[in-house]
Amino acid sequence: MSIKKQLGAKIKRLRQKNGLTQEQLAEKIDIATRTLCGIENGENFVTSETLEKFLDVFNITLSELFAFNHIKPQEELVSEIIKDVQKLKDRNKIETIYKIIKATISD
Repeated sequence: MSIKKQLGAKIKRLRQKNGLTQEQLAEKIDIATRTLCGIENGENFVTSETLEKFLDVFNITLSELFAFNHIKPQEELVSEIIKDVQKLKDRNKIETIYKIIKATISD
């Protein structure tokens, strides 16, 4: 996946996580909604000025924005989680993970 697509996907996830529509985020960073749509789809790349505005709006660092190692298909993520949990020997850690998962899906 290209860096434009990875960055776009990350910005989209951050926007959704923060409960913002494309229109609301575009207004906050002073760009057209159509431009933001192109960024999220990986068709457009951000300017340095717009990049700084994303960092401010989401209150994150540049390193956090460009951390893409977790962007994988859902099936792959689930498979990796299962493999990692199966490697655990510490029952307390397994119970903690179980509680986190249960708390997450009960929302």
